[in-house]
Amino acid sequence: MLIYPAIDLMSGHCVRLEQGRFETATVYGPDPFVVLARFAQSGVTWAHIVDLDGARASAPRQHELIGRLVASQPVRIQAGGGVRRREDVHALLESGVARAVIGSAAAAHSEGVRQWIAEFGAERICLALDVKRDGVRWKIAVHGWQDASDFTLDEVLALYPPGTARHVLITDISRDGMMAGPNAALIRYICALRPDLEVQASGGIAALNDLTQLKISGAAGAIVGRALYEGAFPLEEALHAG
Repeated sequence: MLIYPAIDLMSGHCVRLEQGRFETATVYGPDPFVVLARFAQSGVTWAHIVDLDGARASAPRQHELIGRLVASQPVRIQAGGGVRRREDVHALLESGVARAVIGSAAAAHSEGVRQWIAEFGAERICLALDVKRDGVRWKIAVHGWQDASDFTLDEVLALYPPGTARHVLITDISRDGMMAGPNAALIRYICALRPDLEVQASGGIAALNDLTQLKISGAAGAIVGRALYEGAFPLEEALHAG
């Protein structure tokens, strides 16, 4: 299981939110170049970068900065935030990003996103599905988690039949930034439902055992943020646990 240390960018700073609420932002690093360098020194092969300003504005805001971050370290980057158009995907990939992360558009404009996957390749696109529980269902949140959509998780996954997508990032918003443990049961359900997908888990990771549980659940990757910034465990140990 790959470990993706996370850098969430707001106004050029590294921050973490609680349950996707922008008013809860905590600044953990004023210089993202220093943070990424520290990740690289720990031996990571991938990092996960989000343009939070872009996610909130529904259009890229910090892609130039992301491009400079990509060039600064020998770490493969998957990045997103405000990616709504083919041009956004193209610009990210041209900047050196290894994989573009597509959030709201994955649900709202699935036909176009399937075309982007066909054009750029399934290895270079990750669908980010951010979910909130609604009774017995999981509903997709959009626009930087600010709005709930009418789509359920199962409905959106069905829009991408086997062979049309490879990577999907699942975030349980209720756990994101809360250090309350990940939703391993949800990841296990998705991995069983769609064994063709490489599932990344995000939200709630607080201990090394959480990574072990996600690996057992079938996750191909785990996004780790606040736990690293607050020193819950060393990144080197997380890489070993993965």
